[in-house]
Amino acid sequence: MIALQDIRSLTDFQRNTKSHLRRLKATGRPAVLTVNGKAELIVQDAAAFEDMLDAIRGIQRGLDAMKEGTGKPFRQALDEIRVKYKIPRRPK
Repeated sequence: MIALQDIRSLTDFQRNTKSHLRRLKATGRPAVLTVNGKAELIVQDAAAFEDMLDAIRGIQRGLDAMKEGTGKPFRQALDEIRVKYKIPRRPK
């Protein structure tokens, strides 16, 4: 979700590029740039963009595995995560 403070005009971005770049790097959140009040561009820090692509690739691998029938059932995957990270089961 894009927060209101992350919506800026393209003119403001051009005038204050360095401060906007510092904010993008510090927060990792994308910014929406507007032209005449309409959203036109999204700008994002390169590292945050790569993280987003990695997440999308992971989701795609999971979807592909399920289509191929090689995925794990949800309960089995959840139990393995609980064991790996020592997460106790919630009492019923």
